[in-house]
Amino acid sequence: MSSSTQLIPFKINFHNDIPNQLVYHTHLSYEIYYFHAGKVNYLINDRIYKLESGDMILMHGMTLHKAHLEQNDCYERTIIHFDPFYFTQSIQPSYAPDLLIPFNKLKNIRLSFNEPVRNEIEAILHKLVLLQKSSEPFAEQRSHIVLLELMLLIYTQCQQPLQEIKQTHHISTKENHVQNIISYIEDHYYQDVSLEHIQQALHLNKFYLSKSFKEVTGTTIFQYMLERRIYAAKVLLINSCNKITDISYEVGFKHPAHFSRSFKLVTSVTAEQYRKQYSIHEKNH
Repeated sequence: MSSSTQLIPFKINFHNDIPNQLVYHTHLSYEIYYFHAGKVNYLINDRIYKLESGDMILMHGMTLHKAHLEQNDCYERTIIHFDPFYFTQSIQPSYAPDLLIPFNKLKNIRLSFNEPVRNEIEAILHKLVLLQKSSEPFAEQRSHIVLLELMLLIYTQCQQPLQEIKQTHHISTKENHVQNIISYIEDHYYQDVSLEHIQQALHLNKFYLSKSFKEVTGTTIFQYMLERRIYAAKVLLINSCNKITDISYEVGFKHPAHFSRSFKLVTSVTAEQYRKQYSIHEKNH
């Protein structure tokens, strides 16, 4: 099993290659996976989906998943990865409904569409792929608008599954505890958090919490929290002019040197390099 730790605020790719190796992997980014063609079983945690052309899978962060090809002659798919925090802060308008609800509530779901909706989705995906490759002025901003159009369409198509899940969905006790850990980290990642703090907040043994989190997500509580802090730092690096040292304290690091090492480990670049690459402020100067 592998784990992808590098965060890209928003990235889309169309693939028609046959990977040399398909392994279980996880990533903190949310994923929209659209299947075009091939014979594929898609494994998500402990569920197996036999995909048909036009199927879409929405995946919540830290989901163990992999594709299994029944035949190695065709495998076409479009994959979007995006940082939910970046999407909420920088793309979703304040007047829109919470467009991440299908990901957060349904978590990992396969969706099938009628032909008109399928054609609309494929047209949007094609436009996004072209914009991602474009060097034209405002291509990035236009891609955000088109992504928003796709997310609104997905949100609309998920209303029935969301109603059904209210009536029938029951998650396991272990999954519920892990979700509570994630919620606690979301509310406190910028503070000094220990296993003892989580244990006291959730009234559960810290060793049970650690074991359950690893089993459900494939990573440790502190690796997840580290990457969540790096997530927050990336958004601040992109959208603010704050000093990097100040950002390190703001997202929960006690020592700037630890932040620097961790940022480079997770992203393969320094915080300063990341800011120069992605920052709107830098691009405008």
